[in-house]
Amino acid sequence: MTPVRRQYLAIKRQYPDIIVFFRLGDFYETFDGDAETVAEILGITLTSREMGKGNRIPLAGIPYHAAEGYIARLLAAGHKVAIAEQMTQPNGRDLIERQVTQVVTPGTVTDPAFVSGSGNTYIVALLADGDRAGLAYADVTTGEFATTQMSASDGVLTDAVSRELLRLRPTEVVVRDDDALLAYIPEGTTISAVSASDWRHDTSCETLCDHFEVTTLEPFGCDELPLAARAAGALLSYLQSTQRASLRHLTGLTTYSTSRFMSLDAQTRRNLELVESSSRGGGPTLVQTLDATRSPLGARLLRQWINQPLLDRAEIERRYDGIDWLVGAALLRSRLREQLRGIGDIERVINRVVNAQAQPRELATLGASLKRLPALAELIAGGDPPPIVRHVPLVERAADEIERALADDPPAILSHGGVIRPGYSAELDGLRETLKRDKNYIATLEQRERDRTGIKGLKVGFNKVFGYYIEVSNASRDAVPDDYLRKQTLVNAERYITPDLKEAEQRVLAAEERINQAEADAWGRLIATVAAEAVRIRDAAQAIATLDVLAGLAEIAAMRDYVRPELSDEDVLEIDAGRHPIVDVSLPRGEFVPNDVRLSDNDGRIAILTGPNMAGKSTYLRQVALVVLLAQIGSFVPAIRARIGIVDRIFTRIGAQDDLASGQSTFMVEMLETASILNHATPRSLVVLDEIGRGTSTYDGLAIATAIVEYIHNTPRLGCKTLFATHYHELTSLAEILPSVRNYRLDVLEAGDRVTFLHRVVPGGADRSYGVYVAQLAGMPRQVVRRAGEVLSELERDNAAGTRERRREAVSSRPDAPMQLTLFGGTHPAVERLRELEVDGLSPLDALTMLYELRQLATDREKV
Repeated sequence: MTPVRRQYLAIKRQYPDIIVFFRLGDFYETFDGDAETVAEILGITLTSREMGKGNRIPLAGIPYHAAEGYIARLLAAGHKVAIAEQMTQPNGRDLIERQVTQVVTPGTVTDPAFVSGSGNTYIVALLADGDRAGLAYADVTTGEFATTQMSASDGVLTDAVSRELLRLRPTEVVVRDDDALLAYIPEGTTISAVSASDWRHDTSCETLCDHFEVTTLEPFGCDELPLAARAAGALLSYLQSTQRASLRHLTGLTTYSTSRFMSLDAQTRRNLELVESSSRGGGPTLVQTLDATRSPLGARLLRQWINQPLLDRAEIERRYDGIDWLVGAALLRSRLREQLRGIGDIERVINRVVNAQAQPRELATLGASLKRLPALAELIAGGDPPPIVRHVPLVERAADEIERALADDPPAILSHGGVIRPGYSAELDGLRETLKRDKNYIATLEQRERDRTGIKGLKVGFNKVFGYYIEVSNASRDAVPDDYLRKQTLVNAERYITPDLKEAEQRVLAAEERINQAEADAWGRLIATVAAEAVRIRDAAQAIATLDVLAGLAEIAAMRDYVRPELSDEDVLEIDAGRHPIVDVSLPRGEFVPNDVRLSDNDGRIAILTGPNMAGKSTYLRQVALVVLLAQIGSFVPAIRARIGIVDRIFTRIGAQDDLASGQSTFMVEMLETASILNHATPRSLVVLDEIGRGTSTYDGLAIATAIVEYIHNTPRLGCKTLFATHYHELTSLAEILPSVRNYRLDVLEAGDRVTFLHRVVPGGADRSYGVYVAQLAGMPRQVVRRAGEVLSELERDNAAGTRERRREAVSSRPDAPMQLTLFGGTHPAVERLRELEVDGLSPLDALTMLYELRQLATDREKV
């Protein structure tokens, strides 16, 4: 076994489950099983190499300067990569020292080529202990580090954890091997198990205290939250083991409570298309519709706001104040947005600077961004801003140092040279001047030697193996002077060296080496100067992100006629002329038909919405939910007026989806999601239900839909604001029985055999769905449409006759029945219902519904 092979195996033993990129010259090589995996995923050739007598090893390599793209593909395939770099220079005698400088995992990647500018790259640590759970998350590119503790008192523990994982959408989750929450990690997420000792409370606290150089966790608010501290400590320990570089940019730990924010489950996020489209071919999302930010900082913060609607009224109002200020100052807003346009991702760049990972062009972007801060601060100061618009710190020292040190157009990589501007380092300037003179001597040597020797074809060249040389063809070999020393023989020529050329070559090579070192030293001083301003730069980044989001939302509000919502302590939802924010912008201006909504104790808390297919019921449902969500992220809303009581959660059940992998039908998924809503909603929730019960037979579906409406209405812990869209027109009769139910319909205009959908929501119930007409619009064969119309007419006629008969039986006294005096003054339908009741079998909720029905029967009889 060769020494290099032994060295590789020693490293591989430390990272048995991770692909090791082993630096050999200009390549990262992989061996054995790693090579087979890499060759298959990357589509590169699998070769072999002898690394010891009779010991031929599978081999697959990539150029080190092109590693980024290859590593990204391996991460996307769920693998991790340990990079073993050469730590010493080759000298021809000793084995080059190599060690792992970084372990790249999906959740710890920091290279700009691997991360999204508009989104966070979160890694999460998750721990369950009985009826409690600890969750910590970090974004190593931005320095964000936070932790929380959840318990069964927050609801079903697994549901609370799942919702938080859905919000964060981590690329990697760190767990214990036996953790009960493993089953709730989203599919496709990389799972990394760490040692059980890292999860111990004392170990975690020690890890955190050592990193932040404190003696207690009290400043971070998690000293009384043991599982939050354990999760944070385990996550930090994992980051330390993978990053190898300093984690100095993790400067603080935030403890938060999930109760401060509106929880959104998976189906609500999917149905409302917050950050991902539910369409197969993709489509606009809410974040895309609202994103008028000008910087990566703002784009990331906007996504965080959308994923985490607020419950604190004062905090929401502060955001409104910021948008209001900018909506009312169009010129100021325009100037601010122009200044924001040129600001790069200074949050991520300064963290790479602190960890000595930044490259020249990143630093140039940082310098250009910092140069914009004075104009930005001046604009803000002159505009009488509200409290949410923070003062933007100026970082002039770092900005000036970058401008003074960096070349105008620096290379992408430091080792390419030419990074430092002339005049910044006297030593570097002197070496460059020396190098210039020697290169000029070599550049003019060719013509001088041609003149001196008379050899017109003489050439001066250079290669990495032999250095500088003078090349003379064989035909002119007799004219070669005596002071030429033969260096290399080619087929048609000879290469020579002279003492003067050799001396000049040595000076050039020595100068280049010293220049590289002097430039590295100057770069190090520059990095240290900028890193010293890291705190102020991070503060500036946070202020810029908030300003960018507010300015973007203000621009949206001004351009699209959004209004500031009126938040109320009452449990009401009143929207005048509301519009769907995504659909509205996809149509020509003014074409979207706005609609109102009224849900309150006075206006009814449950709205039964009927009407034709394709008339806009699902759009209306989503529209109401999105307006509420926008209001609680602190945005203005698409309406002419909105009065909204804070909603604790939004639940949606819209559309049909199978879960074939687990063998669940569309109807089963519908029932599971609806059951979850009924079990978790509160009186302050907004529930949006669409076509519940349509996945089974008509009578089954109607029975389930009726029971759900009754349950929401009658259950004391529910009574939530509810929009229920349905084609079961029979449900409209519930408005005659249940006091908080109201009927609404999508209006249509009929002219002969043509139907026009007006997309307008009006009071009252519909008695037709116009499905046959929609089939005609879809291009169904005429014979099918005609026959469907005939069958529909027959069914409606039979159903009407049956309904009349049932009503006659329900409300008419039997002619042969004896007249009797009763509480109601004669035989009354309510009495008949009472006689038929099996009282012992009634549940309390059934009894309450029956009382409502009996009261309605009594009211109807009085009217007669």
